[in-house]
Amino acid sequence: MPTDNAAAWDRHSAAYQAGARLPTDVAHYGPDIGTEADFRLLGDLNGKRVLELGCGGAQNSIAFAKQGATAIGVDFSSEQLAFARRLCERENVKVELHHGDVADLAFVRADSVDLVFSSYALGFVEDLGRVFRQVHRVLKGNAPLVFSVPHPAYDMIDDDAEQPLLIRRAYFDRSPIDYEWNGISFTDYHHTFSDLFTGLSRASYRVDTVLEPEPLSGGPRSMHWREAFKWVPRTLIIRARKEGL
Repeated sequence: MPTDNAAAWDRHSAAYQAGARLPTDVAHYGPDIGTEADFRLLGDLNGKRVLELGCGGAQNSIAFAKQGATAIGVDFSSEQLAFARRLCERENVKVELHHGDVADLAFVRADSVDLVFSSYALGFVEDLGRVFRQVHRVLKGNAPLVFSVPHPAYDMIDDDAEQPLLIRRAYFDRSPIDYEWNGISFTDYHHTFSDLFTGLSRASYRVDTVLEPEPLSGGPRSMHWREAFKWVPRTLIIRARKEGL
């Protein structure tokens, strides 16, 4: 049976935030790759309403607020949100934080958001079509949904194995992926690239950017670093714009 990821993140939050050391001045997309300063997918956020799905400790939302945005974050982990509130106070910025499922956006008016952003949160979501439909409702016309997820190809390997580049799981296997992280059980959901593209198209988005970033060369590595990052893309980034009503 799939893990309760919200409860898992409640248990893992303190250790994760202590080790992650995420920036609060620029949006991050994933481990050991560039940031928004490199990819420039979001545009000028001054005066914009920005919604972050799976905001965690709100580091990205804080960065958006520092750039003049009205930042809104939603996350299913109460412990992550408690950390986010403390961090917002420390950084002296205001972020509107909501506890709940990323597919339950009833608190947001239709056609009222200029950008929806998510970094590495949608891999915990089984029914992405529901998320895409809810996001479509709240976005303004032609406004973007920008998100990063674990790259579908990376799910094929076991990066903790002695020979991590052996294929251990079929790319087409869509069964849940159960694993442990620091002794805590989590469940990821595998979505192929065609699943993501088709889901966005059916929900009336136009995909205009797809990135598979190579790892940064040199410098300190994150706590997530594996040598396999050099061989198999770890992160997939997509920007899709709302079409239709």
